[in-house]
Amino acid sequence: MGDDAGAVRTAVLSLQRATGLPMVFGGALSGRDRMRITELVGGTTGSLDGLVVRRNSGLGGKAMALERPVWVSDYPRAASISHDYDGPVGAEGLLSIVAVPIVVRRNVRGVLYGALREPLSLADRVLAMAVQAARDLEQDLAVRDEADQALARLNAPCAGSAAARWEEIRAVHAELRGLADQVTDPDVQARLLRASSRLAAAGREGAPAAASPGLSPRELDVLSYVAIGCTNAQAAQQLGLLPATVKSYLKSAMRKLNSHTRMEAVARARRSGLLP
Repeated sequence: MGDDAGAVRTAVLSLQRATGLPMVFGGALSGRDRMRITELVGGTTGSLDGLVVRRNSGLGGKAMALERPVWVSDYPRAASISHDYDGPVGAEGLLSIVAVPIVVRRNVRGVLYGALREPLSLADRVLAMAVQAARDLEQDLAVRDEADQALARLNAPCAGSAAARWEEIRAVHAELRGLADQVTDPDVQARLLRASSRLAAAGREGAPAAASPGLSPRELDVLSYVAIGCTNAQAAQQLGLLPATVKSYLKSAMRKLNSHTRMEAVARARRSGLLP
């Protein structure tokens, strides 16, 4: 669904808008034990652009090693970190800095930084926002990983029947729609929904689609799980909803599709090109 650097870019921009910090930057891992800074807002010299930070080196390297946020209020004088990167940090005049690692399934995937050019302690609110930005990014990366795995299943050799292949396509379609609702990155969400729409279109096999019944995204999410045999309770678990809420969405979808049963609604949605 895209590389980690693009997701980091979105997080950096979001963090800068939320905190108003003079400089926010970050990057994704470019190897097992090193991270390259590629996304910067508020830089004046370009000294940090492309800088490779190694695990256990500097503030970001310490955050990578500890897998938790670390911060200093006077970078040049901080005794708690190594000073391998004093040159580029000093060129930007950064003094108070927080570094938050992005950790997905116990693997560090990158680091977010926020900084002031004054030797002041960062406010608790700012630190909390930096941590939340990292947590949101971690969630988006985890969801994207799941989506990549789901799509990879479609490209894997299939020894089963054509019917089994279609069941897999329908399962992946439902999974992609469920994952799209979990991400905060609008670009990743849009990619997931486009992928699911392509799978739905594949089910028409060249036949013209029937008139669209105007289902809401959530109604379609519910129908996609009903289409692979899920009960209301199972669909609710997958979508993070209450069973009663799923039942309400399903009833609304059935009404729009002029259907009397769950599977009749699924069939009509397939003829409309909304489900594979």
